[in-house]
Amino acid sequence: MRLLIIEDEPRTADYLQQGLRENGYVVDCASSGTDGLHLARQQPYDLVILDVNLPGLDGWGVLQRLRAESSTRIMMLTAHGRLADRVKGLDLGADDYLLKPFEFPELLARIRSLLRRNDQRLQPSTLKVADLELDPGRHRAWRGGQRIDLTAKEFALLHLLMRQSGEVLSRTQIISLVWDMNFDCDTNVVEVSIRRLRAKIDDPFDDKLIHTLRGVGYVLEART
Repeated sequence: MRLLIIEDEPRTADYLQQGLRENGYVVDCASSGTDGLHLARQQPYDLVILDVNLPGLDGWGVLQRLRAESSTRIMMLTAHGRLADRVKGLDLGADDYLLKPFEFPELLARIRSLLRRNDQRLQPSTLKVADLELDPGRHRAWRGGQRIDLTAKEFALLHLLMRQSGEVLSRTQIISLVWDMNFDCDTNVVEVSIRRLRAKIDDPFDDKLIHTLRGVGYVLEART
């Protein structure tokens, strides 16, 4: 899941980015409304977390423009706590409105709730390739009826491969979709993560599902 934070206060932005990454999300940040709107137009996000007080184009302006152009989930995260502000945000199309200061567990719960709405609207609750099953909502995976324990990044990588089953994904695509736009592409993180994922979902079984196309990328599919 890829999130965009539009927040001009550096400490708050860093806190959000670190906490969300530790919980398995890919996170991009923008410190102004104009930059945030540009990023949101460049690539799809599962959720935008938006402040109101932003330099240049404020959060209300960003909200209006995004809502006119897409159905991306938008959470307002702001110190503007008056009833009139909350009503304004929801009337302009925000999907949720959370006040600062906030408790991080509540933020995570609200994010999960918003993303579940996307899952229910856009995709089946459980993905299945051969005897491999993945339930994004409950963050669980099984193969041949056996529960498989995955780290947050392993789960995100498997989720991507299963969503795109049969499609070859390049190393660069995987980095941009599972990590983030500023990640160091010179590392071998993809190779290491694929190896660890194979050890859990392929090595104990006769039929292999993750395949390497040398010089091209990786694909998850059942082959006879």
